Amino acid sequence: MLHPPQKREPSPPRPAVLGIPRALIWGYVGVLLFMVGDGVETSYLPTFFKTDLGFAEASVGIIFTVYGVTAAVGAFLAGGLCDLWGPRRVMMAGAACWAVCHTLMLAVAVPAHSYWLILFTYGLRGFGYPLFAYGFMVWIMAGAPERQLGKALGWFWFCFTMGYPVLGSALVSLLKPTIGFYHTLWVSLAMIVAGALVVLLLLRERTGFQGLSREPERHGLSRTFLGCFTVMFTKPSVGMGALVRLINTTSQFGVWVFIPLFLVDRIGFSAQEWASLLIVMMVSNLACVVLFGALGDRWSRRKTVAWLGGAVSALACLALYYVPQAAGHDYPLVAVAAGALGVGMAGYVPLPPLMTSQDPERKGQIMSAYTLGAGASMALGPLIGTLFIGSIGIGGVMWIYAVLHLISTVLVLTMKTPGTRAEPAAPVAAPPRERQPVER
Repeated sequence: MLHPPQKREPSPPRPAVLGIPRALIWGYVGVLLFMVGDGVETSYLPTFFKTDLGFAEASVGIIFTVYGVTAAVGAFLAGGLCDLWGPRRVMMAGAACWAVCHTLMLAVAVPAHSYWLILFTYGLRGFGYPLFAYGFMVWIMAGAPERQLGKALGWFWFCFTMGYPVLGSALVSLLKPTIGFYHTLWVSLAMIVAGALVVLLLLRERTGFQGLSREPERHGLSRTFLGCFTVMFTKPSVGMGALVRLINTTSQFGVWVFIPLFLVDRIGFSAQEWASLLIVMMVSNLACVVLFGALGDRWSRRKTVAWLGGAVSALACLALYYVPQAAGHDYPLVAVAAGALGVGMAGYVPLPPLMTSQDPERKGQIMSAYTLGAGASMALGPLIGTLFIGSIGIGGVMWIYAVLHLISTVLVLTMKTPGTRAEPAAPVAAPPRERQPVER
C-alpha cells in the first residue's frame, strides 16, 4: 500500500511579501496611515498655537513638554500592556485615546481658545501614538518568524518614518493652502480612524489577540510594570540593550536642535538648506532600515548594530561638525555627512530581537525597556547640548554624541544570545529552522 507523499511533513515557512510577514501586512498599512495622521501637525502646530491662538512661546513650550512626557510614558507602557491585554487591545486603546482627545481639542478647546483645555487634551493625546505604533512592534516581535524579525522590524520603521515626518508633512503642505490648518487637523483624525479600522477589521494574526504572558505567569498591572524595570537588572543584557536604544537617537534629537544653529549662524547655510539636509538624513534612513534589518537576520544582529549602527553614527556625528568646519558652505559634502547619520540610525534596527532573545517569555516587558530608552532619548539629546554647549562648544557636544555611540558599540558586542554559545551540533532530524535563533 502506497503511503501519501511526505512533502507535507515540514510545515512550509510563513509566506512573506518583500520580507513583511503576510499575516501581519495589514498592520503595516494601519501603522502607515496612523503615522501619516499623527505627522500632519509636525511642521505647523507650534506656529498655530502661537500665531492663530495667541499663546506665548513659553506656554507653547509647556504644551509640547507635557506631550513629550506622556508620549514617553505611553511608549514605556506599551510593552507591559501587551503582556496583559495583547497587542490588538493596546493598539485600539491608543487609537481611541488619540481620537477622543484630538476631537475634544478641535471641537471644544481650540474654538474656546482655552489654553488649559488644549494642554489637557493634547497632553493626554500623547499616550495615543506610542500605544498604537509600539503595540504593533511588540506584535511583530511575537508573531513574525524568528528568521525574518530584522527585516520585519525594518519595514515597521519604514512605515513609521514614512508616515510621520514624510507623508504627514507632505499632506499638510498640500491641504493647508486650500482648506486651512484647522480643517487639516480634522483630516488627520480621519487618517487615524482609517489606520485603526484597518487593524481592527483586517489584521487577523492571532498572536496579538491575547496577552503575551503565559496564563500561569500573568500578574497584575503593578507587578507587570515593576517587571518592566526589574528585567533590566535581572537580565543585564536587557539593561544594556535599553541603554543602547537610549543612545541610538540621543544624537539625532540633539543634532536636530543644535546643528542648524551651527550651520546657519556660523557656516552660512540657509534655513531651507538645513531643511533639505534633514530630508537627506531621513531618506537615507528609509533606504537602509529594511536592508540592515535583513542583514541582521542573515549575518549578525550584534555586529550590524555595533558596526553599522554605533560606529557609523559616531563617525557621522564628527563629520557633521568637522566637514563644514573644514570645507565651509559645501552643501554636497555636508549632505553626505547628514546622510551618514541617517544610515547609522538605521543600523540599530536589529536591536529588539537581540534584546528579546535574552528572555523570550518576557517579550512585552523587554520591549517596554526598549521603548523606555527610545522615549528618554528625546529629552537626553537636547539636554546634553544644553548642559555642555556653553563650555565646550558645538564641537565638544558632537564628540559627546560620538563617544556615546562608540559606547553602544562596545555594549552590543558584549551582549550574548542565551543558548547559542555551547550548543552541540543539532542532529539531522532537528525541527525546521524558522524559529531557530540566528547568530547575533
